[in-house]
Amino acid sequence: MARAPNYNHERKERDRIKAAKKAEKLAAKAAAKERPAQTEQSEAEGSN
Repeated sequence: MARAPNYNHERKERDRIKAAKKAEKLAAKAAAKERPAQTEQSEAEGSN
């Protein structure tokens, strides 16, 4: 006999995976936003 599906657990797992992907994208976006600011600062410091 097949086991009964646990829809609540499956939905929570999908939501958890989706949230992890979203957090990863936001972190990458924040890192990309900081990268140019850091290069501008280092160039400004180097020219002084």
